[in-house]
Amino acid sequence: MQLNPYGEYAVLLASSLANAWPLDRDGIEERTREVGMTMSFPSLPDDHAKVRLVIDDWLEVVDAPSDRERAQLLNLQLASAATHPRLVDHDNEGWHLHYRDDGQSMPQVLRSVICTGTALHLTTRGMHRLHRCEASPCANVVVDVTRNGRQRYCCVRCANRAAVRRHRARA
Repeated sequence: MQLNPYGEYAVLLASSLANAWPLDRDGIEERTREVGMTMSFPSLPDDHAKVRLVIDDWLEVVDAPSDRERAQLLNLQLASAATHPRLVDHDNEGWHLHYRDDGQSMPQVLRSVICTGTALHLTTRGMHRLHRCEASPCANVVVDVTRNGRQRYCCVRCANRAAVRRHRARA
């Protein structure tokens, strides 16, 4: 049996959707495949709008002013999304855990996966490892998966821009 690494891929999926919102439902499904989700979703007309609500709710967790408030918000989202963990074997992935029921819509599945993954990410890596990019005016979400836990910027470009600003301020 393999343990599904919900933490990292789910939070990276959420940040990817938050930082570059897809134009349509197909774009969301393509993004889920890029991070390794293999399940198919029943297509419903309001999937795109409902997944946007999932991401907006998740951004409240990202932007929470304290660890306690972050945990409270995430606990509320988990209560509305996740079901009991269960063993599944689909798409030649081997046995792994799902934190949701079968037959759920794309927004329901993504809410479950993203909430559970965020909880695992924050509890195993640290509550400080989810925040906004520190390079002004960028507001992208940073999911810190670095070894030392000190990632401050969403990309190399933002890190370089901040370094140039610091250098010019000293000069």
